[in-house]
Amino acid sequence: MSEPVLVLEGIGKTYNKGAANAVQVLGGVNLSLQRGEVVAVIAPSGAGKSTLLHIAGLLDSADAGRVILGGEDMTGLSDRKRTRARRGDIGFVYQFHHLLPEFSALENIVLPQLANGVPEPEAAKRAHDLLEKVGVAHRATHRPGTLSGGEQQRVAVCRALANAPKVLLADEPTGNLDPATADAVFAALMDLVRTTGLSAVIATHNLELAARMDRTLNLKGGRLI
Repeated sequence: MSEPVLVLEGIGKTYNKGAANAVQVLGGVNLSLQRGEVVAVIAPSGAGKSTLLHIAGLLDSADAGRVILGGEDMTGLSDRKRTRARRGDIGFVYQFHHLLPEFSALENIVLPQLANGVPEPEAAKRAHDLLEKVGVAHRATHRPGTLSGGEQQRVAVCRALANAPKVLLADEPTGNLDPATADAVFAALMDLVRTTGLSAVIATHNLELAARMDRTLNLKGGRLI
């Protein structure tokens, strides 16, 4: 078996540490994500799945444990190096699309590529190709406010994959959508993941969607089961 693309090793996180109202959210989480694997994380609200994804995606730091991305320990890296790894190797999709309202769908996917040093013509071509793969290329010039919820989230998925990351982290990516739209968006997301060989960790409340992934883990008592 090849080296895992992402390893979480003994991840711990406590809020208000040392105070009387301290809350341990994560208590020794371990996860090994293989290349091309899609893992569902199921947990009730407040169980810490967003915290877990933020730590895995280098947006937050753990109190204990290590995050290993592509074989490299991220724990002791400087903020600058963590930012570089986050920008190039990790893609994020949230429950709300967070697209920039003043830019078109295409421009929202081009911008992260420009920030990563990709020439604009190349970035625009990749953006258009991604939009085509999820069926919204005809809306490329439209701003987010004129798109439907499902279209907005498809564009958000494309933006997450703009820089060809190693890992996709998605936090309830279909949580704001009606069941039919959620199913269509999830199908588009999974098709992109499968065709690119991407690895993904997707937090969801939807057990039907979770069943379509390679593995399902439950976050319970601060640990993945």
